[in-house]
Amino acid sequence: MDLSPAATAPATCSHWQTARFRLPLDRVRIMAIVNVTPDSFSDGGLALDAATALRRCESLVRQGADLLDIGGESTRPGAPAVPIDEELRRVLPVVQGAVTLGVPVSVDTSKPEVIRAVLDAGVDIINDVRALRDPLALAACAAHPTAGVCLMHMPGEPGTMQSLAVYDDVTREVGEYLAAQAARTVRAGIATDRIALDPGYGFGKTLEHNCQLLREQRQLLSLGHPLLVGLSRKSMLGTLTGGRPAAERVVASVTVALAAAEAGAHVVRVHDVADTVQAFAVWRAVRPRTAPDVG
Repeated sequence: MDLSPAATAPATCSHWQTARFRLPLDRVRIMAIVNVTPDSFSDGGLALDAATALRRCESLVRQGADLLDIGGESTRPGAPAVPIDEELRRVLPVVQGAVTLGVPVSVDTSKPEVIRAVLDAGVDIINDVRALRDPLALAACAAHPTAGVCLMHMPGEPGTMQSLAVYDDVTREVGEYLAAQAARTVRAGIATDRIALDPGYGFGKTLEHNCQLLREQRQLLSLGHPLLVGLSRKSMLGTLTGGRPAAERVVASVTVALAAAEAGAHVVRVHDVADTVQAFAVWRAVRPRTAPDVG
């Protein structure tokens, strides 16, 4: 696939089809992170029970979240695998409440059993860091008539991905991987407008790879799918801000969300919804009139 600048006129993505919502992409949408885990790198342990997690969902929607992304298993390097029954115990009660809040609900999972259960519970999107590489996970999504999917780039598995962070041209190789996975997903029967793509910042990439990929992210628009980008509070921001811990990376996270939006992201996945909403509101007011809308 040719991802050179001359070959990458931005593709127009008018919407993202999800189970219950045809989500317009006339502006950048904010996806709020809701981790129901004890060990996620930034907010693990903050919403361990369903009632607390659901209150967080309600608060995030009030703050302006356009989508909710619920996760029951950390994918940080070295995180232990979570058994199927435990992941379901964590996410299902939250999902059952979240689907009543009037916004698309995503679940961050790779397990076919979890995918089937949450889709049956009314979830709109499956957000898979493994890009539905598991044939059973792909089949579970394909069996649903309209559910959206997000396919992320990650070499290997969370426990091995950083050892595989070797590229001749990170943007080209990420684009080729995502194009191949999207084509495989379409062949399985999932309509093109149901598919979003995630470059996988921080997953099997060094700081230099992440920065290059963000600078060149607009090239990925030629793939013709919405881009969903997650940079919030990641370790690269800690490095770039002199070692600040995750909880102190709010300013950096909002800044990089705006940078990702300027570089063509359609959806930004964030922890700090209210701050990101405010930043986008200011940017809309002051940006050049010829610039693309970013929120």
